[in-house]
Amino acid sequence: MSEELFRHEAVKEILRKYRTIWALGHAMALMSWDLETYMPRDGIRDRSVAFEELEALQHKFIKDPELEKLVERAEKDLDSLNDFERGVVRVMKRRIRIAKAIPEELVRKEAKITSEATVVWREAKKKSDFNMFKPYLEQIVEIQREKAERLGYEEHPYDALLDLYEEGLRTRDVERVFEELVPATKRILEEIRKQGFYPQHHPLEEKEYDVDAARKMLREILDGFEWPWNRGRLDESAHPFTIDMGVNDVRITVRYEGKDVKRAVYSLVHEYGHALYELQVDPRLSYTPIGSGVSMGIHEGQSRFWENIVGRGPWFIRWLKEKLDKHIGYTKDFDEVEIYKYVNTVRPDLIRVDADEVTYNLHIYLRFDIEKKLIEGSLSPAEVPVYWDNKMEELLGVRPRNVAEGALQDIHWSHGSIGYFPTYTLGNVVAATMWAMMGGPSAEQLRNLKLREIREWLREKVHRWGSTYAPKELLKRSFSTELTAKYLIDYLEWKYITLPNKLAEYLA
Repeated sequence: MSEELFRHEAVKEILRKYRTIWALGHAMALMSWDLETYMPRDGIRDRSVAFEELEALQHKFIKDPELEKLVERAEKDLDSLNDFERGVVRVMKRRIRIAKAIPEELVRKEAKITSEATVVWREAKKKSDFNMFKPYLEQIVEIQREKAERLGYEEHPYDALLDLYEEGLRTRDVERVFEELVPATKRILEEIRKQGFYPQHHPLEEKEYDVDAARKMLREILDGFEWPWNRGRLDESAHPFTIDMGVNDVRITVRYEGKDVKRAVYSLVHEYGHALYELQVDPRLSYTPIGSGVSMGIHEGQSRFWENIVGRGPWFIRWLKEKLDKHIGYTKDFDEVEIYKYVNTVRPDLIRVDADEVTYNLHIYLRFDIEKKLIEGSLSPAEVPVYWDNKMEELLGVRPRNVAEGALQDIHWSHGSIGYFPTYTLGNVVAATMWAMMGGPSAEQLRNLKLREIREWLREKVHRWGSTYAPKELLKRSFSTELTAKYLIDYLEWKYITLPNKLAEYLA
């Protein structure tokens, strides 16, 4: 605890009590990382019990009446607190409200069902059998509906679930973004087809690569990003992810498929964006409620900024091609324009994680639409596969051949994460907002690929604050704006309609 930042006696006492809550979260994060990386398959039986007990214990500590009294005491002096102390009060008040609203038996029930559902989902997806997963989805939806009612909402029950992942986010906020974004995306997609510059497929997507060579290349990419190996790891898992145990222990995983090397490259760059956020939080905020990223949407904004705006931008291509030529080899036969086209193919596809940045948000809109209907009760879990297939065809002009390509493709619902998906589009909105505020197409840090300056700009504007400010307030303070699709539409129009005629300027 930093005496410099936290001086109010009640706040200091809150932070002393919070260390136990933080320590439990630290332990569960390490267990989650192990579950996805090195844990033997049958270890899930013991791990699910351990998760259930630790979740319940953390829940109990958050609901401690003494902690609540301290928060109330600090809140009475809100006007005299500094921004960091106010952040602690805001975050703890919210966490206590959520913990008190959701009874321990529901927490335990959710932990148990989702641990089992994750294993069943994997098997159901492999067999493309929705009926295997349907009973779990039905239970999960019922649990989320009950949570929404217990948490409370003013307008729509889905608001309560959105708020769990993105503080202050409402259904109407998401609807407003999609009302602009969906028609604009369809218009841009049609113009891309007319111009014919961005390919739907590229021959490099079919090329196989040596996995050991790719491992070396990814480590070299992280070295180029000045990755702090003494504070971070790079491992492998079935689903790439980032997890932080604190500002001094942040871990990335990637997946090597042996074909189409850009998948491995961009999963790394994406996860690096998440990791950098946590690594650049002010260390004085360590072990406090405001010592990590503020929300899923702001977090996703960092990863999408690095993956798409930095990593798929024309400014990144020469740097990347040097790495590809050195380690993968066959890219030597392709010039920089071809490499740029390879990493920026555009095609309507069935699978969200494979979607390009133009069509990606249509995938999220589909899931948002389904989740909202599931929670309000206008769609039943049994109806999801057919509704999914019809909506996918309407939005993207493609239709799944089976449920593995459709309603079973994502792991999120098995985790109980209803309300999570919209934060992906929010991430694209935030990333494009940062691009615009950095200077858009003329941003000097991007055009000259000054990676250290980019990191420092992000640290100052977003990262160092951790959760000091709520997401909407952070956007307002750092960028004088609110959530809007405008900057994302501007970015997509510039990159996919204007840039092809000016590409040589950026590659020079």
